[in-house]
Amino acid sequence: MRKNILLVCSFFISLISFAQQSLNCGTDELRIFTLQQNPEIAKAIVKRENELEIFTREFIAAKTEKESTADTALYFIPVVFHIIHNYGNENIANEQIYSAIEMLNKTFRKERDDTASIVDIFKPLHADTRIEFRLAKRDPDGNCHSGINRIASLLSETGDHAVKNLVHWNPANYLNVYVVKNAAGLAGHAIFPSDADTVPEWDGIVLSHNYVGTIGTSNLTQSVAFAHECGHYLNLQHIWGGNNVPGYYFLPCADPNHDCNIDDGVADTPPTIGWQSCNLSGTSCNNSTVDMVQNVMDYSYCNIMFTTGQKDRMQAALNSPMGNRNNLWQPANLIATGVYDAPVLCGADFSSNKKVVCPGGTITFNNESYHVPVDSVLWTFEGGTPASSTEELPVVTYTSEGVYNVSLTVFVNGSNSFEVKSNFISVLPQTGGTAFPFAESFETDETELESIGWFKNSFDSENNWELDGQAPFTGTVSVMLDNFSNTMDNKDELYSPLIDLSQVTETNISFWYAFAGKTDSIADELQLQINKGCSNFWLNKLTINGTELQTSTPLISPFYPTTQQQWKQGVTNIPSSYFVDDFRFRFVFSGRGGNNVFIDDINIDVAAGVEENSFAENLLKVFPNPTTGKINLVLPENAGKAIVIKLLDSKGSLVAVFNNTTTVDISTFSRGLYFVIAETENGIYRQRIVKD
Repeated sequence: MRKNILLVCSFFISLISFAQQSLNCGTDELRIFTLQQNPEIAKAIVKRENELEIFTREFIAAKTEKESTADTALYFIPVVFHIIHNYGNENIANEQIYSAIEMLNKTFRKERDDTASIVDIFKPLHADTRIEFRLAKRDPDGNCHSGINRIASLLSETGDHAVKNLVHWNPANYLNVYVVKNAAGLAGHAIFPSDADTVPEWDGIVLSHNYVGTIGTSNLTQSVAFAHECGHYLNLQHIWGGNNVPGYYFLPCADPNHDCNIDDGVADTPPTIGWQSCNLSGTSCNNSTVDMVQNVMDYSYCNIMFTTGQKDRMQAALNSPMGNRNNLWQPANLIATGVYDAPVLCGADFSSNKKVVCPGGTITFNNESYHVPVDSVLWTFEGGTPASSTEELPVVTYTSEGVYNVSLTVFVNGSNSFEVKSNFISVLPQTGGTAFPFAESFETDETELESIGWFKNSFDSENNWELDGQAPFTGTVSVMLDNFSNTMDNKDELYSPLIDLSQVTETNISFWYAFAGKTDSIADELQLQINKGCSNFWLNKLTINGTELQTSTPLISPFYPTTQQQWKQGVTNIPSSYFVDDFRFRFVFSGRGGNNVFIDDINIDVAAGVEENSFAENLLKVFPNPTTGKINLVLPENAGKAIVIKLLDSKGSLVAVFNNTTTVDISTFSRGLYFVIAETENGIYRQRIVKD
């Protein structure tokens, strides 16, 4: 229990953030509040903070005594990026990450193109920190690695310290950087060495994707957030001070009541109350000079410099065992993390901007082979135009429906590496819609969903939707997703065939589903979405999650429904604007630690779903079916007396009404498909019949 309390509290105590998105310093205030509420945790951090401060002063004093010798020490820090995404634009490209590392190093090494714009009086203080950040080339097991992990998770939406539960390489060996959609409402947040030493599992930096690098979803101005957070990571306070733990005080940025006698513990950064704009002539503390607005640790958005004093303070942190910062740059660790490795080709790899298109759709492919620039590439695109390419970023058009392979060969210094991804691209049919009403029970001898007109798309490399003969709702086959053995936060789509609804005046869609969690906590989600015209827009019509998704008690072994009582029915209407000849729907399942999920008996017709609380063995029976004349109705035992029998045609239009009877004569009606709706004392039941 004590550990859980510590983890919860650590979110607040260590969230020292670059709050440029909201232009406030409220996170610092939360830190102080939490320390006051948790004195034992505060005591541990204060102790470490004091120890590090003493070490820092001694380190700087010793360094000053040796000032006559050249400052030749160079510190390399191995970095691993964890891209935590929910399949949105926060899943940034590798090139954006490379630009982030490049700009970070230019800032730390005094190599930015805009350093000439620094206010003249501060140019002599502008320091080359001699600290560089290098993308790791080996993972914790010593395997060749790109230094970039991509993990799908809804935690990207919140971006707090919980993302570190998903993946966390040993912080004694790597700087863990997490790129998310929303960094707790901020541009980013990091923790100081003293906090990391107290709670090492939360060590690292979290950044909103639009503050990473200079390209893609970010830009040059917003890229300063990364250097700012690395400053905190290496024990720098905000330039206006007031955030170090021992005093428990809180000074918001640009507070006019700020005490100018309190600063950041760095001698060569003039007192200031902090800036949220780039006012190069501002003097907030009656200084003899202007404020150092361009300092990386301000909020000004023109943050381009560190001072010599800040360099010394960061180097002190890197020489202290606090938070294991002193291990990062040791030669043994740089060898283990691959920083010293000569560039080699570890393997071919690629990605695409989409995997499912309609005929005529285009897809852009991206060569993601690492770690060296390749001499040349050769792509092959089954079913695509062009069928092959030697471009780095080829754009391919697919004109025919089907499922296609893609392969890439990369050549470097006479050697090559080959990667093929089978069934990587799906091209959906755009013509030949199935007639209304639509029914799918998956009763087939085929083994692949594509063979019966369905398409599947997985956003991960694990399990996908498959035909399954072990646990149907009715008949012998259903469709299943092995979510039990999937890792957290997988996402899988199941696309229906094209359906012609152009003659429909009213209709619903219904289906049966079965799901169990592994625990009582259900985070998994099943959605039903609809589409027309093979467009990129999908309308979400039904979302099933939580207890509504659960149809059986939790199981720690793989779930397979064994009775119809372990199934539920999902029902929703289809808007009239979707009554077109190229209608399609899809199921989207987001797996978040639950068990297997099943779908069966999908119907699109006017009466779909009216038997919502009934099971197949108890439904209305009609015979003979097909018929040329009279039909007899057999109601379920618990249905009670039949009150009204309605006959509807295939479009849902009412054809006839019969009262207080279970025998109906339809000999005078036209041939075709009809629906019989039986309204009884205890429920409503329906059945399809065919008039020959």
